[in-house]
Amino acid sequence: MTGTVGRPLRADARRNRDKVLRTAYEVFAAEGLGVPIDEIARRAGVGAGTVYRHFPTKEALYQAIVVDRVEHLVNTARELAATTAPGQAFFDFFDLMTTAGATDKGLVEALAGEGFDIEAVMPRHEQAFMDAMRELLERAQGAGAVRADVTVADVKTLMVGCQAMQRYGGDNTPARVLEVVREGLRPGR
Repeated sequence: MTGTVGRPLRADARRNRDKVLRTAYEVFAAEGLGVPIDEIARRAGVGAGTVYRHFPTKEALYQAIVVDRVEHLVNTARELAATTAPGQAFFDFFDLMTTAGATDKGLVEALAGEGFDIEAVMPRHEQAFMDAMRELLERAQGAGAVRADVTVADVKTLMVGCQAMQRYGGDNTPARVLEVVREGLRPGR
């Protein structure tokens, strides 16, 4: 990681930046995007000035976190596509994404466009995510594991809906409803 002028960060500055990112990720995942920067700084054990030195705005901080998460998800999708049978890869990724909704409120809000428009702010990352999902979907459709009339936009909409349901559903509702959604994605029986 480099500083704003292209110089490498000092070791202490890099540690502080990493600490802020870890803390912000945990806070945004648990509580969403509404947490103030000052609170993130307090929980990270640094001053607000330290946070603002690395991330001049809350959006810049969140963008750094989302970039990391989206890159991880894209890599996971690509790995599944390369190593797992098409239908299994698609449903494994779908399950991973819907389960993330129960634990990563910030990512869910970003994917849903709540308070942070990932498509507008980070079009390259949004496109990479959609392309990775499209590859999984098309492979699964080619193998006959997913309905041919389902689009990648449909899958993203279903994921966001299932993520919200994971957060707000009752005890048995998420597992039961996820199974209904999975069956709805499969070709007619």
